[in-house]
Amino acid sequence: MKTAALLAGLAAATLVGTAGFASDLFDRIEAGRYQAILGDCSACHTKPGGKPFAGGEPLETPFGKLVPSNITPDPETGIGRWSYEDFRGALKRGVGKDGKRLYPAMPYPAYSSMSDADIADLWAYFQKVEPVSNRVVSNQLPFPFSIRSVMIGWNLLNFSPKEFQPDAAQSAEWNRGAYLVNGAGHCGTCHTPRSLTGADKSGEFLRGGNLQGWFAPSLTGDAHKGLGSWSKEDIVAYLKTGANRFDIASGPMAEAVAQSTSKWTDADLQAVATYLKDVKGEGDPAPRPVAADDAAMTSGKAIYLDRCGACHVSSGQGQPALFPTLAKAPLVNSSDPSSLIRVVLAGSQAVGTAAKPTTPAMPSFAWNLDDAAVANVLTYVRNSWGNAAPAVTAGQVKDMRASLRK
Repeated sequence: MKTAALLAGLAAATLVGTAGFASDLFDRIEAGRYQAILGDCSACHTKPGGKPFAGGEPLETPFGKLVPSNITPDPETGIGRWSYEDFRGALKRGVGKDGKRLYPAMPYPAYSSMSDADIADLWAYFQKVEPVSNRVVSNQLPFPFSIRSVMIGWNLLNFSPKEFQPDAAQSAEWNRGAYLVNGAGHCGTCHTPRSLTGADKSGEFLRGGNLQGWFAPSLTGDAHKGLGSWSKEDIVAYLKTGANRFDIASGPMAEAVAQSTSKWTDADLQAVATYLKDVKGEGDPAPRPVAADDAAMTSGKAIYLDRCGACHVSSGQGQPALFPTLAKAPLVNSSDPSSLIRVVLAGSQAVGTAAKPTTPAMPSFAWNLDDAAVANVLTYVRNSWGNAAPAVTAGQVKDMRASLRK
């Protein structure tokens, strides 16, 4: 068996220590380190200011709170007593040591498509990270969701593990992109809408989803609210630097860029761009824009010219490399305005990366714009310069403002 032979080789490298084996082990550990970057493991499993992989910040889910576990090789509080099969089972089947069921906030539905070779490399890496004693109570869900056995039924309904199989009709680059997007990159975990049970909605892969108060926009080829107007170069620039002419990464996506995609190889970024440009759009016609003489639009225009025009200019074109264009931008045209409301209220600081260390920022307007004013200016932005999207309501702004105070 290939996996057994691989593990035997790892063990031999550790015990024998010959130059050849040591070199092979180093290569596997380094390959595993890159897999951890692709999977963005640190984003969830490393608390800000904490030790790497020792347990992360609480994740707010529609069903309650989960805290990512300690995945260092500490024997008491981490995975030090796990076997490779325990580790593989967690990623491939959502079942860890002693049959413990995992929740899909740990995106095993995506990781299950990873190859055994990549998972073995990842295991080799996690055996060598610093062990940290940090006991984490991961499951903080209310009853009945706190009963892990409910995941047996969830998996039966929503999970069909299957390792990625290349499409012979597509190029090697396309297949690599598909493997990354669907597997380690787990892009659909945020960018796919969820059903009432928290599973991906069937047939709506990458069409956009709301997570922790942020809206992850459509990654399909939809020309209005997806990536139809983005070039491959736009996609690569966004993933590598956190910004392009259409958008600046905020919230969870800023974390993903800083800790994961900005550290991917250029070849992998290009592969992802190639694949995403081939994902079909929804095919829905763009909605009719709110009329320019609507009261919300006239009020919103005045606010925009006073507060926003200096950076984003009167035409909504923004400033290259500083402030993104708002005209015909996918996030602006999305049906869900959550991210836009949040950025206006809380402000945003672009992520610094090795490729682009100097970053622009947007100030908070929560202190000097009331709920109606924020709703009106966003309604104007979402229905000007070729944009068309549902009007934003003062109630939506009020709800977001309240959630930010928590």
